[in-house]
Amino acid sequence: MLNQRIQPPWHAGEVALQNHMGVAARMAEIGKKVIRTELLDQHREFYPLLPMVVLGSVDAVGNAWATVRAGHPGFMTAPDPNALHVDLPRDPSDPADAGMEDGAALALLGIDLRTRRRNRLNGYVDRTDDGSFRLIVEQSYGNCPKYIQLRSMNLLDDPRQPYNGTAESMTGLDDEAKRLVREADTFFVASYADHADGSRQVDVSHRGGRAGFVGIARDGSLIIPEFMGNRFYNTLGNFLVNPKAGFVFVKDGQLLQMTGTATILNASPTQRFEGAEMFWKFSPEKIVRRRGRLPLDFQMAEEGWSPNSLATGVWASET
Repeated sequence: MLNQRIQPPWHAGEVALQNHMGVAARMAEIGKKVIRTELLDQHREFYPLLPMVVLGSVDAVGNAWATVRAGHPGFMTAPDPNALHVDLPRDPSDPADAGMEDGAALALLGIDLRTRRRNRLNGYVDRTDDGSFRLIVEQSYGNCPKYIQLRSMNLLDDPRQPYNGTAESMTGLDDEAKRLVREADTFFVASYADHADGSRQVDVSHRGGRAGFVGIARDGSLIIPEFMGNRFYNTLGNFLVNPKAGFVFVKDGQLLQMTGTATILNASPTQRFEGAEMFWKFSPEKIVRRRGRLPLDFQMAEEGWSPNSLATGVWASET
């Protein structure tokens, strides 16, 4: 049994950004109440309902990766409050898999697109075989449902089948990838911070808006508006102390994964952007595209748009 490592609710980067936004005092109190070192019963009951999970990891050279994996409901269980058992086989086609070795820091997002419910879990891997692992809980907390579009989450095939397609590697976005990004209303982002004691905290988070809320600059970087949320600033707080980031976009079973660096922009783009508190830029360095990898159907529900997303802006042209 691995020992649980206890960290304060917020690290220096998160606190710095909370101070900048004028919410540090409030977040100091909220953090003590909502950031837990164990799974609540409602979270233990939530994870087994899901047919998918979002994971954030760090590979051996420090690249952050985000990925989405599918499983039959029940592939995640929590027999006790201190760990989540995740029944997922290793996947060598997934660049995020390299960061899922025994002892590695790992982030997990359980998100139910059918209900807009989501819960975060940060911890580290306890692995004894290649078919499953336990994620030892260091931080567990809920996230608000803002900017999540309602969608179906239906399995189309056996999620445990090995991937028999080709993982395409790129150093920049081709036309197909640019089109996917411009049409996206959802993506997931992984980030991390290293603590003074040598431990590592990885986060993985949801980002949503109207289709077209992610802009593509002339140099191939992505420009992302930061909409008002829970004011935790986990992701952007990580960027203040470590620019490494990983993205994943999903469309029709395709996973478009990127790793690179993120920068919080001091100056806002000249275009007015509804709902944006600030902006940040992501510069991809490695890109992996896997077509037909995720056997899930994500059909938008009738009136599935989040009202919060509909109140935000989109990019009118190349940024």
